[in-house]
Amino acid sequence: MSEPIRSCVGCGRKAGQSELLRFVAKDGLLVSGTTDPGRGAYTCRRLACFERAVSRRAFNRALRQTVRVDQKLTSLYT
Repeated sequence: MSEPIRSCVGCGRKAGQSELLRFVAKDGLLVSGTTDPGRGAYTCRRLACFERAVSRRAFNRALRQTVRVDQKLTSLYT
């Protein structure tokens, strides 16, 4: 069985699910969630992709709701 392919909401690159970071909306706040239920949005493991997704409101589109983005999430990329 092969790994599911997902797209980065920042740059659009397609990659295996394990290569990307997954985010979900929890109570209107964007959180990192590999096992959380619900709709997920993925980014590459590059800070530039995360920042681009935030500036283009790609998380809101992918998760189909308005989410607040905590800047502490950038620590996942260091």
